[in-house]
Amino acid sequence: MHILIANNSRIIIPVKEYGGTERHIWWLGKELVKLGHEVSYLVAQGSSCPFAKRVLFYDPNRPVQEQIPDDVDFVHLHFQILGTLKKPYVITHHGNFHQGAFDLNTIFVSRNHAMRHQSTSFVFNGMDPDEYGEVNFDKKRQHLLFLAYAKRPEKNLKDCVHIAYHTGERLAVIGGRRRFDHNGWAWWVNYYGKIDRESKNKILNSSKALLFPVLWHEPCALTLIEALYFGLPVFGTTYGCLPDLIPNEVGFLSNSRQALIDAVKRMGPFNPRKIHDYACDQFSVKRMTQDYLKKYEIVLNGQTLNLKAPRQPDNYIKDELLPMYP
Repeated sequence: MHILIANNSRIIIPVKEYGGTERHIWWLGKELVKLGHEVSYLVAQGSSCPFAKRVLFYDPNRPVQEQIPDDVDFVHLHFQILGTLKKPYVITHHGNFHQGAFDLNTIFVSRNHAMRHQSTSFVFNGMDPDEYGEVNFDKKRQHLLFLAYAKRPEKNLKDCVHIAYHTGERLAVIGGRRRFDHNGWAWWVNYYGKIDRESKNKILNSSKALLFPVLWHEPCALTLIEALYFGLPVFGTTYGCLPDLIPNEVGFLSNSRQALIDAVKRMGPFNPRKIHDYACDQFSVKRMTQDYLKKYEIVLNGQTLNLKAPRQPDNYIKDELLPMYP
């Protein structure tokens, strides 16, 4: 089967810095080719891919239908469109906000993400272990970790700094383009900004745990899967996908700062090897690709993935932060 993977972002593939969706479509295409399919991409200008049949550049000024080659058998879009396509297709919705109608063939990226949009159609994000290498479980773990775009308030760096201070732990901060004023945090916070993959993996492999007290409904963060792969327990809030991804065996969830502080102080009982195995079993690109192929099959059999169109949650307010309690 010849599958066209389309994304309308401006981030080119292969990804050089940040780009969660772009990493997922790269890994998905690579795995589909391993399984014997042909893959083409419709993506940002300047992209390239050695394993793709062709790489086309997405033009936002033209209808998507006009940009799909005739020899394509199936289209996997990563953005909502108006109308339908002549080719069989699915749409993965990655975000929390969409102004407009959802397609009947929409796939969400976690169980919670789907439920909040009145759907049961989802495929968990997955990661490619080849991009992260072997985990050194004997390496000394030295600090807690924040891994997100530091200036986005919903990622809640402020409470991560607070938790690290009150547990007596150092905090490594990865994310963002430039240094910023720590307001007196500096002695226990090491800020690395935006770094390359190899440097990030080294810091992940030397971290004790990931702090993830987000203040929004996280759809399905790659950050969580990366941390689990390196054997890190996750300490976060109960919002969005976190209860889907973080059972008690691999982390602790609470919307209370003090409860998170107490849990980090205890730091256990967590087994890094078992956390790693859990990530490889549940969130690999192989599992993600097989789950997507099952969705493709449903559509190819003439059915839709949703009986009625998903919808934006009525109580969702863009940019509103969810509460964090003492």
